[in-house]
Amino acid sequence: MINVTKTFLPPIDEYVKYLEKIWESGWITNQGPFAEELEIRLSAFLNVKHLLLVSNGTIALQLAIKALGLTGEIITTPYSYVATTTSIIWENCTPVFCDVEDKTFCINPDYIENSITQQTTAILATHVYGFPCDTKKIEALAARHNLKVIYDGAHAFGVNYRNKSLLDYGDISAVSFHATKLFHTIEGGAVITSDKQLAEKIFLYRAFGHLDDDYFTFGINGRTSEMHAAMGLCNLPFVSEFIKKRKEINQLYRLFLKDTCLSYPEIPSDLEYNYAYFPVFFPSEKEMLNTKKILSDNGISTRRYFYPSLNRLPYVKNSDCPVSEKAASCVLCLPVFHELNDDEIKFISDLIIRSLNIN
Repeated sequence: MINVTKTFLPPIDEYVKYLEKIWESGWITNQGPFAEELEIRLSAFLNVKHLLLVSNGTIALQLAIKALGLTGEIITTPYSYVATTTSIIWENCTPVFCDVEDKTFCINPDYIENSITQQTTAILATHVYGFPCDTKKIEALAARHNLKVIYDGAHAFGVNYRNKSLLDYGDISAVSFHATKLFHTIEGGAVITSDKQLAEKIFLYRAFGHLDDDYFTFGINGRTSEMHAAMGLCNLPFVSEFIKKRKEINQLYRLFLKDTCLSYPEIPSDLEYNYAYFPVFFPSEKEMLNTKKILSDNGISTRRYFYPSLNRLPYVKNSDCPVSEKAASCVLCLPVFHELNDDEIKFISDLIIRSLNIN
């Protein structure tokens, strides 16, 4: 069986060294020394001002919405993981879907303005597969209409855009460190901002709103544990190696599938990409589903990432987003992980070619 992804686990003896220190200190949560160290090291690695670890990427989004004091309507993308939309709903705001671009599948800024009403307070956009939203246009729109900007950067770890971290754009970026991600802490995430006051607010929000016996505001438990932070400290030194390996996988897929009818999102020239995923766009849903079945029958796991288009969820107000709906019906993510070898990539590619010839 070849899975669509496989979690990297560091050398166990390296992780055990951290566990031994945790056992010695007895400090396992509540912003311990490893959590502090990981925040500092991640901030330096990503070159961002304020990074606060949280328990997962969904909590990161919810904290971002809460910290910015958002109400009413939030314009968002229909092409993302469901957490992007449900975070908006969970915080008692209304998602307003804006269709996406047909090259990167990121939110189309040319459509945003038509969706702005008197109830609009923010734009929440996803850097899909680590490809950048049009940050320049989005920021101009936000400034013109006095809106906040949150970026869902779950796929954007290690991506640099126009000579700075892609996570350094907008008022806040929310990041996931789930076990399936390029960099992970088993479960986890982070909130990133360049605004000191926002960072201080989120610092309190993620810890019930108090420091010792001093209570400042309401809050939740959004903190990470020392065990999770230790995993992050073990994994961080491997990130550059992960990106290099995934780039090689990406290039091999493109080589083996170059004479097919398949297409892929474009990598901008001013982007230092992380190659975290390999999404393939099929000409039709039928061809995609047939290929998915043939791959599954041969022990290859793939994923419809993202499906369905979120504007068609049963618990939201439906709207028409034809580009997103087409992408959701025709995109399939192929296996990408550090141990995937050349022969396996060739095997997967040959099966895809065979399927397309049958179709």
